[in-house]
Amino acid sequence: MKKILIATAIIALAACSGKPSFDPASVADATQDQVTRVEPLSWWVGMKTDLQLLVNGKGISEYDVAIEGGKGVSVEKITKAESPNYLFVDVNVAPTAQPGTYYIVFSKDGQSFKYPYEIAAREAGSAERKSFTTADMVYLIMPDRFANGDASNDSTDDTTEDANRANGNGRHGGDIQGVIDHLDYISELGATYIWTTPFLEDNDPQGSYHGYAASDYYHIDSRFGSNELYKTLVEKAREKGLGIIMDIVPNHCSYVHWWMNDLPFQDWIHQFPEYTGTNVAFSTNMDPNASQKDLYIQESGWFVPTMVDMNLDNPYVLQYFIQWGVWWIEYSGLNGFRVDTYPYNEKEPAAEWCKAIMTEYPNFNIVGECWTSSIPQLAYWQGGNANKDGFDSHLPSIMDFPLHDALRAALAEDEGGWGLGMTKVYDILSHDFVYHDLSKMLIFPGNHDTARIGDMVRKDPRVLKIAMAMMATMRGIPQIFAGDELMFVSNRPDNIGDHPGLRVDFPGGWAGDEIDLFTAEGREAQTYNTDGLKVEKGQAADLFNYVSRLFQWRKTADVIHNGKTMHFMTRDNTYAYFRYNDEAAVFVYINNTLEDKNIPWPYYSEITEGLCEGADVLTGEPVEISDATVVAPKTALVVEFNR
Repeated sequence: MKKILIATAIIALAACSGKPSFDPASVADATQDQVTRVEPLSWWVGMKTDLQLLVNGKGISEYDVAIEGGKGVSVEKITKAESPNYLFVDVNVAPTAQPGTYYIVFSKDGQSFKYPYEIAAREAGSAERKSFTTADMVYLIMPDRFANGDASNDSTDDTTEDANRANGNGRHGGDIQGVIDHLDYISELGATYIWTTPFLEDNDPQGSYHGYAASDYYHIDSRFGSNELYKTLVEKAREKGLGIIMDIVPNHCSYVHWWMNDLPFQDWIHQFPEYTGTNVAFSTNMDPNASQKDLYIQESGWFVPTMVDMNLDNPYVLQYFIQWGVWWIEYSGLNGFRVDTYPYNEKEPAAEWCKAIMTEYPNFNIVGECWTSSIPQLAYWQGGNANKDGFDSHLPSIMDFPLHDALRAALAEDEGGWGLGMTKVYDILSHDFVYHDLSKMLIFPGNHDTARIGDMVRKDPRVLKIAMAMMATMRGIPQIFAGDELMFVSNRPDNIGDHPGLRVDFPGGWAGDEIDLFTAEGREAQTYNTDGLKVEKGQAADLFNYVSRLFQWRKTADVIHNGKTMHFMTRDNTYAYFRYNDEAAVFVYINNTLEDKNIPWPYYSEITEGLCEGADVLTGEPVEISDATVVAPKTALVVEFNR
């Protein structure tokens, strides 16, 4: 009792004097029952984002709260939740606050306990950090299927699902260390950013490998590594000239998330008398004729029965996710976000979330998954678009699914004509006037949710090269899914869109793999068969070298990063376009037919006048193009000119 009275007196004196005279030894440490969690895990001096602590502990709502340990950090407001086991504490961190360890002191009936809380100094230039742009190529990795750098964490005591590489829908053991171990491969390919599918804890008993159902938003899944190792990945990647994009999911969490046993508020998540899934009709967000009922089901329905739909209309939920996003950027040094299932969030709060992140980091980039083949519906979600209803998402970048669909359909056809072959790509790009900012479009031939591009091009390496050439030269930010550069195909040919089938392990990523495609020697290996695909000796090496030459060149090709586009109509399954500015022009000619094609050079005279001798981007050899120039079947010619 004497200790308690002394502590109370010290706190009262500090409040009167304003001096940081708090003695941590005077107050007992909180037990795990008393304070189970405090989120965010830490904070920083000099942030624009408000700090609202979520405190979880048995009966914690009965306690008063103060923050001790120094000047400039204080409690502004305390809010009790519906559950007695939560408090939401608004904290003011003054710009003059001293970085260091502060103490959250909980008091009731003359008893007190404390919880340490770190307020750190920001790294210099943190707010001005750069992000991915048209100058970059993004390499998408599903870590569980990429490389197993640490076999000791394949199964862990604190998680439910053990590793089983024989189970297509199970854990295979890939991890953060596996990504770190192969940064050189990614850099050599020509990538400048890595987008990984989620690393956060997903403790679902089955299918947890993909990470899209977080059971803890502040901790890396132990089967992938740790928060500290994730931070190391960001640092090691930066040393190789690579940035890291974190894949995040504010729309839903796992049904085994820790808060599901005791929600702070009943409307923390969307609840229904019986299970109600989303109608997947996110057109209801912009459809002037849509019913409010259909819109509600789209936004509030659960994605699947194991993925609980979050309610961003609850201001405490929204603030939680704003801080969470900021925390991961600041803690780990991130340079980008990819937001899963973006249109399934409540759109106005999601827009607030984007605006908050961009306010804290004005040069940051966020790309949203808005999966639709409708160009107007896709354009609606890009920030700054002139939407009729006045809505602004503040989302800088969007994934170009219409181009993805058109490209894959076009490359699968040998014949041209109206609406066939490469005219599909021409038609999609003819709608570019709809988009607010073409430079922020993420373009891709495939990802972890779509059938392998290798399957779509009918396992023809020539056509795969065409796809990669177009990715390297079209407007927007190119993204390649790990393995597509080597023409991976599905291991379930009866269902090539099946998730376990397309999310194949990267050969060489596991000890004992017969083939190692991460090494030049392995890519030059003997003929082998995989999943029905006969891989000729040296084919993997040829494809890797082709893609590497393209994207290494692209790094310094400003005309590709910032130039305009001019394309020319075709009906015979060829396609020609120019990327150009005042200093240079890049000519791309796609022959997707089964015959040699002469380039109709005079037809392009409105842009070719004044072009000097060009150079083949892939060979470096001088090229002089005329109407006698022949392009072989299933080939892309890429020529760079000075003007």
